[in-house]
Amino acid sequence: MVRVTTTNRRGVLRAGAGLAAGGALAAGCGTGRTAPPDASPSAASPSAAPARHPAAGGPAPAPRAYPGQPAQITHGPRTRPQVALTFHGQGDPKLAHSLLTEAEKARARLTVLAVGTWLDEHPDIARRILDGGHDLGNHTQHHIAVNALAEADARKEITDCADRLKRLTGSIGTWFRPSRSPTASPLVARLARTAGYPHVLSYDVDSLDYTRPGAAAVTRKVLADVRNGSVVSLHFGYPDTVAALPDLLHELDRRGLRAVTTTELLS
Repeated sequence: MVRVTTTNRRGVLRAGAGLAAGGALAAGCGTGRTAPPDASPSAASPSAAPARHPAAGGPAPAPRAYPGQPAQITHGPRTRPQVALTFHGQGDPKLAHSLLTEAEKARARLTVLAVGTWLDEHPDIARRILDGGHDLGNHTQHHIAVNALAEADARKEITDCADRLKRLTGSIGTWFRPSRSPTASPLVARLARTAGYPHVLSYDVDSLDYTRPGAAAVTRKVLADVRNGSVVSLHFGYPDTVAALPDLLHELDRRGLRAVTTTELLS
């Protein structure tokens, strides 16, 4: 059962107020089960030690290959009590900052797959993510259905976002995840490898937070499906997700599961 506290009820109210003040938020990625409203293209463990990460302001890590892992990774080793909470990076930057801060209070580390136009609008967010000890990766430039594009257009979606990341951080990011699909087509997977990403990062747990089901429902959905080594899909830009995070991290900790970066999960 999910623990709901007075503090977290206040968090839900505060997040809802932020939504009213900030206007409409950018949408997340659909998985084929429920199509979320699209946005404009321009639009953990409290007791665990934090993951190792580069010093603040230092160079961002580059992608690396993981021998024994498939070209499209859906989960890490099932033998270790760790999970990776991965976030599609788009939407109101105030909510993104709130979510990162909540994770860091619990000494959890996240993986953020950033949309290139979001980085163009909020260039400071890239360094904020890295300096918090989180992974940062590529979620295409415009967050459109990359698998449906012609080869030249799909290549540009990947490389344009990679260029933004490199300009802002010195690296193309540690991961690539296709937009508008949990997995990459063979063409997109090949283009990602050519761009410098040995693996495509997919997931085995979908929070469905982009359907705006409420904070408690987001927590229940993740906890129903998560297990050792899981990679969980979540989104920036939704107050429900921010409000759900403290209880989600508490319940993961109660089960003995640490929220770590995808890099740590696979290392």
